[in-house]
Amino acid sequence: MPRTARQLSKTHIYHVMLRGNERKNIFEDAEDKARFINTIYQKKEDNSFCLYAYCVMDNHVHLIIKELEHSISHVMRRIGTSYASYFNKKYKRIGHVFQDRYRSEPIENERYLLAVIRYVHNNPVKAGICKIQEYKWSSYQCYIQRVKDKDEMVEYEEILGCFSKDRSRAITLFKEFSNQEYNDEFMDMEDNMFDEDEAIEYINSFLIEKGISLESLRQRKYKEERDIIVKELIEKSTLSLRKIAEVLGLNRETVRRISVANVSKEPSL
Repeated sequence: MPRTARQLSKTHIYHVMLRGNERKNIFEDAEDKARFINTIYQKKEDNSFCLYAYCVMDNHVHLIIKELEHSISHVMRRIGTSYASYFNKKYKRIGHVFQDRYRSEPIENERYLLAVIRYVHNNPVKAGICKIQEYKWSSYQCYIQRVKDKDEMVEYEEILGCFSKDRSRAITLFKEFSNQEYNDEFMDMEDNMFDEDEAIEYINSFLIEKGISLESLRQRKYKEERDIIVKELIEKSTLSLRKIAEVLGLNRETVRRISVANVSKEPSL
């Protein structure tokens, strides 16, 4: 299951998502969320990208970014490295903070851009946390009122201009648009991830392809096959380490060791 190549955007605008390693929280308190937002702001000061929207949740982040001086990969590496360093130092831990590489989808037109901005700002509503205007950790407030120290962070004037040349009317229309129900589908936490049934289907296909049984994975001579299937399930499924051990009939500590070894071999954000 090789990684697929990223789709490049002709407009250089992307919807980007970062999530916690093993789906763990990457923000434990308000200080962490504020730090991440400030990190974005600091990295943006050199004019390396434009920011149209953001939403910081407990275990993932949504960003809408336009490449300028630097590529999206360079931008995300700088943001991720800075925050991971802070997080590991604060909580006296080592290893990955973010799961795998960041995920992205291209945004090619104005209609889709506006729709994704609405979706990003509605993340806390979808999660049942609060109303869109009550959430402190998204860029929605930048659009509907002036926010001290964040006025230049988000390109809200450009987006509001899509609704009306009159700023007051544009804000009113933006609020109405943001609160509309929608059926559009966007990149989300569960996109392209195996659920339990799909994971079991993948396991069976893998075993048939290799010509081995599930019990064989416990044998030393099939260590390579065992490690491959465990790594794939960690990276590509919604299963916890405990559940992976259960469905494969492996010791939980064995799965944990494979997970740790996998992290140590990957470039840290």
